[in-house]
Amino acid sequence: MVKKIGVLFGMENTFPGALVERINSMNLDGISAEFVETGAVRLDVPPKYAVIVDRISHDIPFYRAFLKHAALHGTAIINNPFWWSADDKFFNYALAAKLGVAVPPTVILPHKHFPQGTNERSMRNLEYPLKWDEIFEYVGFPAFLKPVDGGGWRDVHHVHNREEFFCAYDQSRDLCMTLQRAVHFDEYFRCYVVGQDKVHIMPYDPRRPHHERYLQDPPAYSKKLLKRVEKDALALCQALGYDLNTVEFAVEKGVPYAIDFMNPAPDADLHSVGAANFEWIVSHVAALAVKKAKKAPEAPAPQASVLLGASVKTVKKAAKKPVKAKPKAKPDTGKVPAAAETVEVADAQPAGS
Repeated sequence: MVKKIGVLFGMENTFPGALVERINSMNLDGISAEFVETGAVRLDVPPKYAVIVDRISHDIPFYRAFLKHAALHGTAIINNPFWWSADDKFFNYALAAKLGVAVPPTVILPHKHFPQGTNERSMRNLEYPLKWDEIFEYVGFPAFLKPVDGGGWRDVHHVHNREEFFCAYDQSRDLCMTLQRAVHFDEYFRCYVVGQDKVHIMPYDPRRPHHERYLQDPPAYSKKLLKRVEKDALALCQALGYDLNTVEFAVEKGVPYAIDFMNPAPDADLHSVGAANFEWIVSHVAALAVKKAKKAPEAPAPQASVLLGASVKTVKKAAKKPVKAKPKAKPDTGKVPAAAETVEVADAQPAGS
């Protein structure tokens, strides 16, 4: 039986075809690649793909539902559609801070306009008015106002003072936004991370026209800086569980600040990234897809924590862990009691699919 690797894509042209061609050129017994084809998805029919490389479901809810169904039946999805659905940029920044990765001061802001189907009574837990002076003192200017789950620079505003902020915030409609201090960067890197263990660091300049942003003749960088960028990029993707991602760092005074790392369908267009970067991403994603195809299908346990990325072993171990009975109450002796014991239910940190 031939195991199929499917590529699910939208308007991009160069990467999907090159990926299919590269996999098929390996001439591997029992493995082939093709573009995904699907119609209405039946509940009782498992998918025909061992692996699907997802490049478009963030824009198409039908595809996202299709991929979740496929994952439940054992298809390996690059990237995990359950975790991707749950992720957002503000959580990413909070996680990065926990990991010791440098991030600029950032806040999440309430919607400027009520989300559809809500009104002022829906917001009775919300502080009003917001303490804008404290917010601006913490974040500082200039700053970027951007959606918590956006991408592709949509609805992103570069603001330099209070007046520009409020003008931009008034245009944010019912989007949930983050405000983040701008980094006055000396160097900037965009890193491909594949399989949570391979990093390709690309010098990049977001201030240039789109087709000139990947620098073809970059200056020399210190080995210490590049090593930290590589280490932080791996730490973020391993914690988030993304098998394919781009992580962007803006370097200010030698410190690489992670400012964008929720890009699980990263730009991989030949004409955008350049021939050398294109070759690297095609080669490594092809190798990753083949590696996963050799193990697939592996139907996960139908538990939310497993589907989100926790290992079955971790979940089973936690489920079997006995809960100690509460000790009987003792007479009050005036002594301070020891801290109460806690029971770890499960390691819900997402892992690679």
